[in-house]
Amino acid sequence: MSEPTHIVITGANRGIGHALGEHFRAAGNRVTGTSRDGSAGLALDVVDPAQHRAVADALAGQAVDLLICNAGVYLDKGQALDDGYPPRMWQDTFAANVTGVFLTVQTMLPLLRLSEAPKIAIISSQMASQTNAPGGSYIYRASKAAALNLGRNLAADLRGEGIAVGIYHPGWVRTDMGGGGADITVDQAATGLMARFKALSLDSTGCFETWDGRSHPF
Repeated sequence: MSEPTHIVITGANRGIGHALGEHFRAAGNRVTGTSRDGSAGLALDVVDPAQHRAVADALAGQAVDLLICNAGVYLDKGQALDDGYPPRMWQDTFAANVTGVFLTVQTMLPLLRLSEAPKIAIISSQMASQTNAPGGSYIYRASKAAALNLGRNLAADLRGEGIAVGIYHPGWVRTDMGGGGADITVDQAATGLMARFKALSLDSTGCFETWDGRSHPF
């Protein structure tokens, strides 16, 4: 029997990340979760290079088949244009949602290269879209647009190494971030995303897709 697929999920202590971990484990996969407090497995604040090095040491020599960059923040919900969106909020959001994704990928690359069919999934948002721009939440939208751009360019650079990269809108999900009035449950989001990750290949690398399989406008 082949070894279970090894999946690393950042931000795995709650919401979509936690649900993905539970669903992947139930399907027989090996899951390494991370969270800032370590409650999901390994302690990792995605903005801290020293903690990335510690995670790399903990997983040294272990192939990672799927890296799910899920950790992120939404700090500017409800901010007013006239007097909101302070500079520190921009810094903290981009650190987590963009730099954190890059540092995670950079840390995991040696382990992804040990896999026979490595994949990277970046959890972005429909709010990353340049086509659909209804206004508001400027910091979050800009950070998720940057993460989308990062994913697209990583896909171009990593294709030659056989590493596929997909960027995903997980749906409007009933979580602490999405709120109780959102459209779908975390279990629905996790089930849909798992199907998208399974379908990800070098033929579709660089895709921007929704949790239910639709191509999303960039």
